[in-house]
Order: sequence, then C-alpha cells, then structure tokens
Amino acid sequence: MTLPTLADFEDAAEVLRGIITRTPVDQSLHLSELLGVPVFLKLENLQRTGSFKIRGAAYRLSRLTAEERARGVVAASAGNHAQGVALAAQRLGIPATIFMPLGVPVPKLLATRGYGAEVVLEGATVETPLRLAAEYAERTGAVLIHPYDHRDIIIGQGTLGLELMDEVPDLDTVILGIGGGGLIAGVAAAVKARAAAVGREVRVIGVQAANSAAYPSSLAAGHPLEVATTPTIADGIAVARPGDVPFEIIKELVDDVVTVTEDDIARALLVLLERAKQVVEPAGAVGAAAILAGKIEPRGTTVSVLSGGNIDPLLLQRVVAHGLAASGRYMSLRIPLPDRPGQLARVSELLAQAGANVIEVLHTRHGQGMQISEVVLQLSVETRGADHRAQVIKTLEDAGFIATVVPD
Repeated sequence: MTLPTLADFEDAAEVLRGIITRTPVDQSLHLSELLGVPVFLKLENLQRTGSFKIRGAAYRLSRLTAEERARGVVAASAGNHAQGVALAAQRLGIPATIFMPLGVPVPKLLATRGYGAEVVLEGATVETPLRLAAEYAERTGAVLIHPYDHRDIIIGQGTLGLELMDEVPDLDTVILGIGGGGLIAGVAAAVKARAAAVGREVRVIGVQAANSAAYPSSLAAGHPLEVATTPTIADGIAVARPGDVPFEIIKELVDDVVTVTEDDIARALLVLLERAKQVVEPAGAVGAAAILAGKIEPRGTTVSVLSGGNIDPLLLQRVVAHGLAASGRYMSLRIPLPDRPGQLARVSELLAQAGANVIEVLHTRHGQGMQISEVVLQLSVETRGADHRAQVIKTLEDAGFIATVVPD
C-alpha cells in the first residue's frame, strides 16, 4: 500500500482542530534515571474521551459523504474506540450503534451511552462484537467504522505523531502499545516523515501484552497471523490478529516490537500513579512497563505514549494491589503454628523487629492438612521492596517458623 504522506497527517490535524485536545508531555525523572536518557510521557490519557481513539474516529467520520452519514455508522470496541465513534457521531449528527463485549468496564459503557450511541452487549471478547458489527453493517447499510484497519483511522491516529515532533523537537525514540496496530502505524508514518523532512531519524518501538501478542510472530512470518490469546488486564490491546492495513506500515516502519508480562503492566500502573500522578489504563501503560522491565535499549530522548486513562476503579484497586505485590511491597504469608498461647504474639514481635507492617490477620483452626494441635496464621504484610520482603521471611524462618508466600 502507499504510505500516508506528511501532507495527509497535516490535513487531518487541521480537520481535528477544535475536536481533539492537544495533550501535553511531561518528563518522568524516575523513568529517565532508569533508562539513562531523558524520558517524557505523552499524556494521551487526558485526551477527550480518555484515549487517542477520538483522533481516528473523528477523522474517519469527517470523510463520510452525506449519503453515508444518513445511513448511520456501526462500530465494535472494548470501550475506547466506542467512545471515540460515539462522540464524533454525536458532533456530526450521525446515528451510531456500538457493539461491545459483555465484560466491558462500566465507565466505558456508561460514557459510550452518554454520547448518544445505541449500545449492544454481546460476546466475551471484542472478536464477537467485531463480527456482529460487520453483520449489522451488511444488513442495514450502516457504515462500519473499524477500530484500526482503515487508512483514514490510521491517518487520524497519526496526528499524535505530529504533536510529538512539535513538543519534543529532539525526539529520538517513541514507545507505543500495539493492539490491532492503528496507532503505531499512524505515529510511525507521521514521525518518520516529519523527521526525514529535516534530515533526522526517529526509532519507533511497539509493545504488546505477552498474553495477546500477535505481532512478533506475524512480523517473523511476513504476514498477519491469528494467535491464541489468554486473558490480559490490557484489554484495550487484546487483539488476536493484526490489521491488514496497519500491518503493512508497521512491517516497513516500526523498528522493534517487545512484549511485557501482566506483572510488568501492573507494576507500571503503580509507578505511573505514584511517580507521575497519572491514572492510566493497562493498555496505556505498556510502554512504561517495557522501560521498567528492561526491554528498551536506551537511545536518545524517548517518549512513552500513555494512550488511555479509562480504567474501571474496581480494576484499578485490584491492579494496584497486584502491582504492590509484584514490586515486593505487599505479600500474604501462611504460617502454621502450634496451638498454644503466645504464638501469635511471637510472630507479631518478629514482624515488628523486621520493620514489616501488618495489614490483615486471619487466625484459623480449620483447613485441609492441618493437625488437631495446629492452627494457621495468614497475614497480609506491607514491605519496602524485594530485599526487605526477603529479610522479613528470613527473620521468621530463623525463629523456627515456616512462612509460605501465598500467590497474589
């Protein structure tokens, strides 16, 4: 396919002026110290609708003919694309129907309905809504607005790349999450075209959740492959097969694709919350996760795009707890004790000596495999990191107790 040109992205930026927010960048001193080069965060989590998706959706809808607008639009999404299409359709007076999976986070569902779209909930993953949306378009004549597999969507998303080049003139490396590939395809084409115009080069690195990583094998094969996926907290980039249109651009322009684990993502969310004061959804945090996990080779001024901030508060609560555990700052211990007075006090004394803070205690005589003369103490303990966590366990073991860490 013919790559989008710099003029394409500049024209799209003009169309989107007044519709999208020009989101800021903010330097992360913590990530800069870790990577050894200046690291900035592109705060697209502060974008209208809470993610970059409004860029592609609004540009795509702006290009529809009057006849197409009259037929209405239909889309499928786990949440962010849904909100982008719904808001863009509302602004243009276009009827919108959105298919979403049953487990979609409540804030994304309510926001999509709040923008005036008709929402249909069906399927466990986004693959089912995608199929149903295509069938709906065939049946009704509504225009299908694909979340990533369309040139106009990619050009709209690529306007983010123009902002990066304006906001960080010495930009050397961009790190972005990849789902279907629309965002990174657009940004890679835009930043490399703008950089080439002034005789510079910019490296573009994509990041996928290891549980849903279709791009590494697809790039190795040279064409899109469908892969088996397992659940990931980064539901916004959980796509089993790359999009055909973005894949061709990514194959040509993206320099590397790396993967991160669920623990990596949870840890990144916690770091962004504590150090950058940014609420980010898991899919939006994978770039920071790659830096924290040592997956990025430092090369010049670097920007990690925080692509969205639409996270369910209940999920945030669970992820923060998981991130604390992954960072060695929280653990649950199971300790069998002789059923005699003073044992609980002794364990408490040892934990105090080790400087651990007890959050919760469960003391029970009931459980499989326990002797009649035995009780089990289960403790939730706050620690200061991996080294301190190991020290706490050693303190207990040196005193003769068997302390087993309960998986999070």
